[in-house]
Amino acid sequence: MRLYFLFLLMASATVLSPGPGVLMTLSNALRSGWRASLPGILGIASGATIVAAISATSLGLLLASSALAFTLIKIVGAGYLVWLGVKLWRSPGLALQDLKEGEPPRKPMALFLESLSLQFTNPKAIFFFLSVLPQFIAHDAPHVPQFVLLVLSYAALVILIHSGYALCAQRARHWLKSERGGRTLNRVGGATFMAFGGMLALSKN
Repeated sequence: MRLYFLFLLMASATVLSPGPGVLMTLSNALRSGWRASLPGILGIASGATIVAAISATSLGLLLASSALAFTLIKIVGAGYLVWLGVKLWRSPGLALQDLKEGEPPRKPMALFLESLSLQFTNPKAIFFFLSVLPQFIAHDAPHVPQFVLLVLSYAALVILIHSGYALCAQRARHWLKSERGGRTLNRVGGATFMAFGGMLALSKN
């Protein structure tokens, strides 16, 4: 496979870029701790894997060629991001000041599914995989093993990088237990979610 390490660098830069997935990981880690945030991280990685797989199917080709299909998914995704933003904005400071040691975290499956669904809110992810993956696949070798390697590598990067984000958030936990700190995170996070939703709705490609 050609330029595999270049792909890793590009994928790492993409995963590291602040976005809804990163904000969700930070929020989950701050609410329940690093270990409890792992189901959400796995949900994000699984969602990215599914989106990558879809990009290699006829559905990916449909979204790439059908303006109507793209627009419908874009509207649904934008609405979902705005809803998440409003929900986070109105949350009472993450309630970190009321979080007790040993308090049961949110159900792992709920975190997993919420994070998984987040990956389908941005149809541009499909175009990313459609345009990037083919450049790193050698046409004179079997395609499927190469595709699997690239997708699994991307998923592994999501798990590693988001786990790092969760650990960093955990270290900032004491500051964020303050009412001001929790409210600031919620407002910044909520505004960012809403901004992503607005930009997605207004995007023309």
